[in-house]
Amino acid sequence: MLGLLGKKIGMTQIFDENGVLIPVTVVKVEPNVVVGQRTKEKHGYDAVVLGAFKVKANKLKKPIAGQFVKGVDSVKILREFRDFEHECKIGDKLGVELFEKIRFVDVKGTTKGKGYQGVMKRHGFAGGVKSHGSKFHRAGGSTGQAAWPSKVLKGTKMAGRMGNAGHTMQNLRIVKIDKEKEVMLVNGAVPGAPNNLVIITRAFKKR
Repeated sequence: MLGLLGKKIGMTQIFDENGVLIPVTVVKVEPNVVVGQRTKEKHGYDAVVLGAFKVKANKLKKPIAGQFVKGVDSVKILREFRDFEHECKIGDKLGVELFEKIRFVDVKGTTKGKGYQGVMKRHGFAGGVKSHGSKFHRAGGSTGQAAWPSKVLKGTKMAGRMGNAGHTMQNLRIVKIDKEKEVMLVNGAVPGAPNNLVIITRAFKKR
């Protein structure tokens, strides 16, 4: 699996060769450094550990700082990518050009947190009668049974925390790659707020 760590910059729109307007998300992909490698003989699986976003070594906790061998820049974020489809060794830097020959990608990020919300906003409930005196406008209504088993069943849609969860947008088409500016433009929306971490991988369902 090919993958890189990046940062969501925001959304914009561009015109293609035919003059068609395309909404795109701009993802900044600074060079990812290969921090470590996992092998079947030693760890039981094959993987590459990539890091991004430079940081001073004294800003890291010892368990994290201890993973950087001599000559490898210390970085803030580390992620493993199993069965990496690109030959590399510790200390190498991988940029956005890794995806030049790829058409579609999956982008994973953390959605915007919206706090504690009711059932109408969280699940799209219609609510009750809007007329005066109904006393049932935006409430969730009954959550259990009148007879056995008199309990709330697991998975019942109720009010609760909304957002701030991992989400993957699949099959986003790569519109443009700019190696000089270290950015990738993908067709469509990417989860999360601007400047949030995103993980870009080769599309699993579409090539």
